[in-house]
Order: sequence, then C-alpha cells, then structure tokens
Amino acid sequence: MKVALYSRVFEQEQKEEIQRLLQQLDDHNIKPVLYHDFFMQVKDVLHFSSTPLLFNEPHELDDSFECMISLGGDGTLLDTVTMVQDKKIPLLGINFGRLGFLASIGREELDSAVAALVNHTFVKDERTLIHLDSNTSLFGSTPYGLNEFAIHKLDTSSMIKIHTYLNGEFLNTYWADGLIVATPTGSTGYSLSCNGPVVFPESGSFVITPVAPHNLNVRPLVVPDNNIISFEIEGRTDSFLCTLDSRKAIVQKDVQVAVKKEDFCINLLRLNETNFLQTLRNKLSWGLDRRN
Repeated sequence: MKVALYSRVFEQEQKEEIQRLLQQLDDHNIKPVLYHDFFMQVKDVLHFSSTPLLFNEPHELDDSFECMISLGGDGTLLDTVTMVQDKKIPLLGINFGRLGFLASIGREELDSAVAALVNHTFVKDERTLIHLDSNTSLFGSTPYGLNEFAIHKLDTSSMIKIHTYLNGEFLNTYWADGLIVATPTGSTGYSLSCNGPVVFPESGSFVITPVAPHNLNVRPLVVPDNNIISFEIEGRTDSFLCTLDSRKAIVQKDVQVAVKKEDFCINLLRLNETNFLQTLRNKLSWGLDRRN
C-alpha cells in the first residue's frame, strides 16, 4: 500500500506524533511518499527506516495511492485538494491546527487512523467542488475550490456593487464589501463567520452570503448547485479581489466571472465513529449549555 504525506510546515512539537505515524505506517508495510518541501524540513529531525520517495507536483500522483494524508489544519487540507485534482485520491486530514472542520481526526487518533487504513474501515465522504470560469486565466490549472469562491473589495477601497445572476437571470445587486459563494463544505467556514447557514455536505446546494452588506434586509441565500452564478462588478477602483479557498488574485473590474459546480468531486476520509453532526457539536461546542 502507498500513501502520499503532505504538510506545509513542520513544528518541533509535532515531532513525536509524526514519528509515531511513520513508524506505524512502516509496521504495516505502508509506503509513505512525502511532499518534497516537507521532507526537506524533517529529514534531519525524523528517523526513516529507508530513504522515502518524494513528490513535488500533482502529475506525480496517480491512482496507485490509497490516499493522501494531510498533517496540519484545514488550510493544509485545502492545499491537498489542488494536489490530487481529479485523480480520485481520497484525503485523510489529521488535525495539527486549531479548529479542524475538514482535518477532523485529532493527533491522539493516529493509531485509529492507521488501523482504518489497514483494515479499510474508514468512511468515504464525497464533497462537491466549486468551479470558476472567467474570460481571463485565473488560478492556473486548478480553477476550483472545496470551500468557497469570494469577491472582495481591496483593502483601501470603498464598498463595491456586485450584480449577481442565476443562469443569466438577475438575482440582486449586492452593495457590500464582498460576496461569498460557498459549497456545503465551505458553509462552516468564511460564510458562517458572515452569518451564513450551516448546510449539510450532501445537500446539493450553494450558499450566497454577502460580506458586510449596506442593505440590512439582504440575507444569505441557499440555491441549488445546478445553477451557474455570474457576476458584474462596479466600484470606485479599477480592480477587486477574487479568492478561491486560500488562493487569491487581483482582477480588473471588467473581467467576467461565473461559478458553477465542478465536474468532479473530492473524497474525504473519516473514521467510522465520527459524522457531520458530531463534528458540528464538537467544533461549535453545541450542547455545552448546562441546561442541556
């Protein structure tokens, strides 16, 4: 069995857990293939039973990999989405970060995670992606995201007007600092912090959430994900900010942009013992009221 191992940054406090993970993979004859930049950070710190194989670019991954293991927080796991692309390689997120909605397996559950890989007892959750189309090249070969697409004013500019259309039919003009279109997975991210609703992963929808809207009667809207959502931007400056998960690009206001559901999905692995409701209760501290 072969797995890819990805992380952004190695911190000394992670040494014991990552070494234990490597040892357990070795004990079960699971061959880890490490992301090159991560290996360069840990090669003199961690012990390897043999020199590991490395990868650096998405084209070096194929369907021979059982999964890709992300070591970090949700931002690290979002990086892996751009690595696996449409190769159907499942993602297993081990949380070395803070909240961990996506990387939901705690570092104390490393033993259970490896056992699930060996025994194939994990659960595979299919997650929708959002795809960006524009009349200029944005975000290279990965114009898609797992969480959200967002339009935002630049730091020093005043609010912008975002004319929004569903399948070509006018929806609304948002006078706001920005606008978020979130997938169900992304509904617990940036959209939630802007008072958007939590949407179940299998709901087949997008959430349109304004950022600091000028009109207080404007509220987040849930729409079916078979819609094409397009935008026209007006503002006092000539450019605005587009973001796709953790990636960003400064775009001229005459650029045409639209989003839709991506043609392929991403699979997230979780342990049998956890599900979306448990993650909500644990991460949002639901049920901690003494009256419950």
